[in-house]
Amino acid sequence: CILGTHHEKGAQTFWSVVNRLPLSGNAVLCWKFCHVFHKLLRDGHSNVLKDSVRYKNELSDMSRMWGHLSEGYGQLCSIYLKLLRTKMEFHTKNPRFPGNLQMSDRQLDEAGENDVNNFFQLTVEMFDYLECELNLFQTVFSSLDMSRSVSVTAAGQCRLAPLIQVILDCSHLYDYTVKLLFKLHSCLPADTLQGHRDRFLEQFRKLKDLFYRSSNLQYFKRLIQIPQLPENPPNFLRASALSEHISPVVVIPAEASSPDSEPITDLVEMDTASQSLFDNKFDDIFGSSFSCDPFNFNSQNGMSKDDKDRLIEQLYGEIAALKEELENFKAESARGAVQLRGRASELEAELAEQQHLKQQAQDESEFLRAELEELKKQREDTEKAQRSLTEIERRAQANEQRYSKLKEKYSELVQNHADLLRKNAEVTKQITVARQAQGDVEREKKELEDSFQRVSEQAQRKSQEQAEVLETLKRELAASRQELQVVQGTLESSTQAGAEQNTRIASLEQERNRLSQAAEQHRDEMAALQAELQQLQDTLSREQESSRTELEMLQTQLRDKESTEQVLQQRLAEEQLSLLQGTTREAERMVQDALTRMEDPAHISCTGSADCLLSRTLAASECAERLRDAHSEYLSDGAAVGSLLPCLALFAHLVSDTLLQGSATSHVAPVESADRLLELCKRCGSAAVSYLSALQDPGTVASADCCLVTACLGQISAIGEELRPRGLDVRQEELGDLVDKEMAATAAAIETASARIEEMLSKARAGDTGVKLEVNERILGSCTGLMQAIHVLVLASKDLQREIVESGRGAASPKEFYAKNSRWTEGLISASKAVGWGATVMVDAADLVVQGKGTFEELMVCSREIAASTAQLVAASKVKADKDSANLCKLQQASRGVNQATASVVASTKAGKSQVEEKDSMDFSSMTLTQIKRQEMDSQVRVLELENQLQKERQKLGELRKKHYELAGVAEGWEEDG
Repeated sequence: CILGTHHEKGAQTFWSVVNRLPLSGNAVLCWKFCHVFHKLLRDGHSNVLKDSVRYKNELSDMSRMWGHLSEGYGQLCSIYLKLLRTKMEFHTKNPRFPGNLQMSDRQLDEAGENDVNNFFQLTVEMFDYLECELNLFQTVFSSLDMSRSVSVTAAGQCRLAPLIQVILDCSHLYDYTVKLLFKLHSCLPADTLQGHRDRFLEQFRKLKDLFYRSSNLQYFKRLIQIPQLPENPPNFLRASALSEHISPVVVIPAEASSPDSEPITDLVEMDTASQSLFDNKFDDIFGSSFSCDPFNFNSQNGMSKDDKDRLIEQLYGEIAALKEELENFKAESARGAVQLRGRASELEAELAEQQHLKQQAQDESEFLRAELEELKKQREDTEKAQRSLTEIERRAQANEQRYSKLKEKYSELVQNHADLLRKNAEVTKQITVARQAQGDVEREKKELEDSFQRVSEQAQRKSQEQAEVLETLKRELAASRQELQVVQGTLESSTQAGAEQNTRIASLEQERNRLSQAAEQHRDEMAALQAELQQLQDTLSREQESSRTELEMLQTQLRDKESTEQVLQQRLAEEQLSLLQGTTREAERMVQDALTRMEDPAHISCTGSADCLLSRTLAASECAERLRDAHSEYLSDGAAVGSLLPCLALFAHLVSDTLLQGSATSHVAPVESADRLLELCKRCGSAAVSYLSALQDPGTVASADCCLVTACLGQISAIGEELRPRGLDVRQEELGDLVDKEMAATAAAIETASARIEEMLSKARAGDTGVKLEVNERILGSCTGLMQAIHVLVLASKDLQREIVESGRGAASPKEFYAKNSRWTEGLISASKAVGWGATVMVDAADLVVQGKGTFEELMVCSREIAASTAQLVAASKVKADKDSANLCKLQQASRGVNQATASVVASTKAGKSQVEEKDSMDFSSMTLTQIKRQEMDSQVRVLELENQLQKERQKLGELRKKHYELAGVAEGWEEDG
């Protein structure tokens, strides 16, 4: 399969075969498919992933299906399919990773694009990937009976075989995860990566246990060499620990033997290995030429060994022992050199950390200097605030002089009042800034103390660590000296081994000298580190002293700011009191001016409506309530004068407006109501003046109350309600019954009209003949159709009205709904009356036309009027209806039917009129030229008279419509809405 994917550069053939396999019906077959597909993803062509992504949803469905089977291979197949889906998603998101996950460190860096966010996300995805691998590992082991040798049975090997691919994936994922975590810890704080470390430790313990258990199984020993993880996980908080990390390497033999030929192969391998070992040793001693020497004593038969042979064998054994001892000495020397190099690397890392700490201390000192500069700038800002406060005081004095000069001008009072409000906001803002500055100073003080404590602890900790490092170096140096002495003794005892060994001993001595020089260099470096540490401690002490001095200066500045803030608060209280008194005086003057204007004879000609008075009274009452709340807030918090001043100005304005409007309304009211209204207005003005006077005195500001003003406004509102024009003289609770009565009366009027039209049609058929009968039948038939259409419209209006009442009244009764929506109810009543009246008038007009006493124009006007009345009924019915209502659709359809019937009436009337006029056409055959000329002049005169009369009638119609609109507005309360 793997070769086939490389041959066709894809996996189409593989999936075409897999789609014909019963994977959903055979668990073992599905398990084998997962194993093969895993190998294809690892070792197949790179296009296998692209061709397999389209089947990802099918694998997910199959995984859920096998997950319901809790026995046998069901759970194994479900978890394996989840792993394969996770593997495909990982490689799809990260296309730089090949299927076998083999990458170099440079390729790993390129995969993250040198972005810490990409490395962070890549680590999370690797954790998820490794979690799926470990879940499959644990599930397979939990499904096996470890009390027996399951790895040598066919069933056990069937379950263990896919774990080879899992082990290969896990080794690479573990290696990449460790490297990425070290890279992340070098860029991000340790607290941010706490979750990564916890998740890595959990997976490290699981993977180490699974590797250990797998290495003990006989099945894996002959197929794969499983690496062992270190005893302790890597310490990511120490950057130098990365050099100690060893990437786990999984070794797979080039060709695995079958179980049947395993014993024979092992014997052959053992014999070959022993023979090659003997040949190598012989070649090392006597040279490679002796291997083909004809004098091979081992091949002689029948001869016994003599003393020379035994001596040769003894020398050979001694030489082998010396060589082994020399190799051991080389290994120990190399190990010692590696340890010393590692220790040197650790010392270099410690030195780098010390330099980093030094740099941090310098950065912190720079930060403290910057904070000191900011504090100096804040002090300058405080001085600027003091100067601005002096400027504010000077402006306040100028404002007082301006108040004394401009007492009579209301418009300038409002402008000055707005200026004072803005200045108050500026003072409040400055106080807020001062408080924020005080909080910043306290916070900076705490930060300085914390930083000083942190630097002290770091210095102590680093000094302790360096002392420990020095002790460790001393012990290691002593141990290395002892080892060198042992090596030297060994070298002296082996000088008899030959010139070659002497040369090697000389090289070892040179290496020892280099190691001694390296130790001396390390001691010099430690001395330099101690000197640098002492210098750092001196610098730290100087920084502590300067920080202490700066803290004392900041505390002094803080006390100065607190005293300045107290002075500012006192001045602000005085300024607020003066603002309140000035505003109250102007408000009192405004109300007093309104009372004076009420007595002015020039004001007698002013008139007003009760509705306008009610609106002014309502606004004044609401303002009085807000003023009461603002007054209470001011009494509880003296700094809340900002909400009281606008209420005072608005209160004075609205009360003055109410007094003037009440006086104007009294001029058009009945005498008794006018006297009571004037008396209440004067009493309200006096109460408002008393209340504002009480607010000006600091001794009576707490006891001031505007309840008397509110009571007077309520009484004025009651008189205004009495003076309002009434529409329908009905109580609101009777509106519901009146609507039903009017709708019933309208329906009855329509039925009566229909009956009269039928009766007139019967009489016309009995008494008329010819053209007159034809005209009367056409007109009365169209009128009958119009009445039927109006009847359908009234029924649809009733259904829609019932639906509106049911949907809108909630738990209330229909009468309560009508009373609550009185304006809509009055519109319905008016429309119903208009429809009933129009039907009656149209029947009377039709009766006159049939009798020959009426005109066709009157009948057309009546039909158009009834169409307008039905349109009014439709509009009044649909105003509260739901736009998706079925009854509304029926009502609109009925309205269109009425319009069509009206058009039919007008058309039949015009046709009848034309027939009658054709019948009565003039006969000019017997008239002379003079008579015709005379008739022409008479016709012209008549035309002029009719045109003049038409113009006058149109003017009259316009005046009538205007008057009708005014009367309808008074009746239905349109003026109140305006």
